[in-house]
Amino acid sequence: MSEDRTGADDRDYCLIDTARPPKADGPPFAECVLCREPTEYPKAYRGVTLCPVCEWQEAQRTACSG
Repeated sequence: MSEDRTGADDRDYCLIDTARPPKADGPPFAECVLCREPTEYPKAYRGVTLCPVCEWQEAQRTACSG
């Protein structure tokens, strides 16, 4: 396996962004963009937020196979 200049090797083929917004310490929580349930993220966070259930389902749909 070869490594590139970033230190990643050939096994790092999954291109899913695993970055998440910071978790909130308490209410108010942001709404899930899919089911509108409360998430674990602060309401002030700008961007796509998912509740734990939708986050898990999205990870299942977009999981790298191979």
